[in-house]
Amino acid sequence: MLRKRTQSRECALQILYQYEMNPEPMPQILEKFWSEQDETYSEETRRFSEKLALGTVEHQVEIDKVLEKYADNWELSRMAMIDRNVMRLATYELLYLADVPPKVTLNEAVNLAKKFSQEESGKFVNGILDKINHTEKPKNPKDHDPSAA
Repeated sequence: MLRKRTQSRECALQILYQYEMNPEPMPQILEKFWSEQDETYSEETRRFSEKLALGTVEHQVEIDKVLEKYADNWELSRMAMIDRNVMRLATYELLYLADVPPKVTLNEAVNLAKKFSQEESGKFVNGILDKINHTEKPKNPKDHDPSAA
């Protein structure tokens, strides 16, 4: 059984994938996504999934600029869609969510990339996200509490 936040990240990744494949308004995508799930997810899992997906989409322009800055010799449009969305999701966590330790975000992103993309994707995703983690500052510094890690 997956941990709730791991489950949430998997759901959020699938929601972001659907959003990129068929850009409809997010409420429609969320409604459709949850109605198609065989598994019953806890309210906590659903809430965190939606927070991740909605936050990533809300800040996608800024997130994409950060990713392009650190993805040496890679255009976002040329990356595998899963890899791109894993990195968007993780970059959102790194820059906008104070309650998630960066180490957890990086580890979860690598695992998502390995599970849903290719084995080598883990290294690719880790390399870019590690640079972002060590260079970029959180967007809401007052919300970031280093002792929360």
